[in-house]
Amino acid sequence: MQTKRFRTIRVISITALCLLLLPVGLPERATAANILSTKHNLSVSGPGTIKAATETRICVFCHTPHNHDPNKRNTPLWNRDITAQTYTLQPQGTMKHTPGQPTGTTRLCLTCHDGTLAIGTVLNPSVGITMQGGGISGFSNFGIDLSGHHPVSFSYSSALPNAELASPQPANLLFGNGDEVHCTTCHDPHDNTNGQFLVMDNRSSALCITCHVINGWSSSGHATSAAVVPGIPPVLPTGGKNAPNWTSIGEWGCEICHTPHFAPGVSGLLNYTDPSTYCVTCHSPVPAPPPPPLHGEAVRSSGPARSSSAALYQMADIRSQVRKASGHHEQPGIPHAALHNRRGSSRDMIRHVTCADCHNPHVSTRDRATAPYASGMLKGVSGMDRNGMVVRAATYEYEVCFKCHGDHTTDFPVIPRVVVNTNKRQQFDSVNPSYHPVVSMGRSINVPSIPSPLEPSLRASNMIYCTDCHSDDAGGSKGPHGSSYAPILRERYETSDNTPESYENYALCYRCHNRTSILNDQSFQRKAAKTTATGGGHSGHLAKGIPCSACHDAHGVSIKGTPASSGTGDHTNLINFDARIVAPKPGSKVPFFTQTGMFAGNCTLSCHGRMHSNEAYP
Repeated sequence: MQTKRFRTIRVISITALCLLLLPVGLPERATAANILSTKHNLSVSGPGTIKAATETRICVFCHTPHNHDPNKRNTPLWNRDITAQTYTLQPQGTMKHTPGQPTGTTRLCLTCHDGTLAIGTVLNPSVGITMQGGGISGFSNFGIDLSGHHPVSFSYSSALPNAELASPQPANLLFGNGDEVHCTTCHDPHDNTNGQFLVMDNRSSALCITCHVINGWSSSGHATSAAVVPGIPPVLPTGGKNAPNWTSIGEWGCEICHTPHFAPGVSGLLNYTDPSTYCVTCHSPVPAPPPPPLHGEAVRSSGPARSSSAALYQMADIRSQVRKASGHHEQPGIPHAALHNRRGSSRDMIRHVTCADCHNPHVSTRDRATAPYASGMLKGVSGMDRNGMVVRAATYEYEVCFKCHGDHTTDFPVIPRVVVNTNKRQQFDSVNPSYHPVVSMGRSINVPSIPSPLEPSLRASNMIYCTDCHSDDAGGSKGPHGSSYAPILRERYETSDNTPESYENYALCYRCHNRTSILNDQSFQRKAAKTTATGGGHSGHLAKGIPCSACHDAHGVSIKGTPASSGTGDHTNLINFDARIVAPKPGSKVPFFTQTGMFAGNCTLSCHGRMHSNEAYP
């Protein structure tokens, strides 16, 4: 017969044993009492649907004081068979150091969570424990494919140095064998105070950023956004998880785009499998319409009503913009390995563009800037500088554009000109005879047509952005997402011969250049001695249906390293004739213009059936 003293000693001993069985480092954050109300209490008294039929002991499902596997070191008296399974891991190349098969405490967790062993299968008692409620299912059952889960069983220090990881390893997290990342680094199996058995509340990604330290994240637009997230988690492909009660983008933090478990997009543990859907899932109406056919069948559209999530976020409908006739179109099916990275890899791997080529979602902000400086939307994005050197983080907006439109050949139709050069970095070079002031201040501050009624604060001494011309034509955003006017133009810009002059046809030019000044010939004057009814000038040429682009090359005229430019005349005032409209005078190789003074020059060419032989203006 047991005495009262003996029973007291036994209770104390069992309690002490349970505490001793906790993994080293856990006592401060877990107690035997904490597990009682969690699903890891698999005894008959447990709160979950999966629990023992009669077994009253709690610790026995994981631990045993006797007869544990003596060949498994660094295990807390484990009461389950941890014979090695072979798991499918993340593909090589997704990490600096490729982890091996799960080991240590991770392997212990998987004896239940990979679904290969019944919950009641323990070493002691050898006959096992009779359970009720079936086996582990749903998001608790990882299976043996771990490729969509956060890597585990690797040395944290092996991933260093890494500018986006805390160094040294965080002292407030538990690492195995000194520095190994395991399930227990993020999860405490004995305490579910924070939900999902997390070691800390992950609101605003507090747990994620303990290790993943990205300079600029805390002040980024995503981290600080109070915008309400509609339909999360149903809007995510991983919907169905027992999600937290968070409502804002800032509260969801990393998990708006990433998930540590069951990630559909294995590389980067992304919530989405295709790069073309990463951002527009939120930055567009919900539900989104199916994508239209690309490259040939896209039609002009004013876009759907700005509502649903786009309205809630107070953001532009980017999905509709990138589906316009001209745009940086969605390109489904591009493998993650072929995507560009922030270090500026070549677009020639597979020609494409994704949101992340121009926007870094971890550090971008809504901060404004003035030309030529990059706004907060482009913060932390790689680029190419004016000298052709790759920069890790662009300082100027044009550096982001040059990454693709600099030293690469163009992949869209261009106007054939006397001087042929489609390298935008070279076209904007300040050594050129003329260029729009994107990289440097313009060559002349005497431009009579500036300012205009639409841009009253613009001065000839100002610099401009690429996106002042290349942007959403509906004004929904200030960026080259898409437009009804090619190539992604903010306004209409006709380049065909015999185009009637009107504000609408040349709206892009007239946004900055005062139409009244142009038609009054203030910068391109009529001939002093008229040889035609109009006497030429801007007004005369436009009246004849000659488009602006027949004479002017909008970006700039690069004669550097262009042998064909020899003997082509002067190229001031962006003069670089459209070879489809302007022909050389018989006996000449090319049509050319010679500058003779301020707003004065001579033309030698053939245009609209009329010969110009050193014809002077004015």
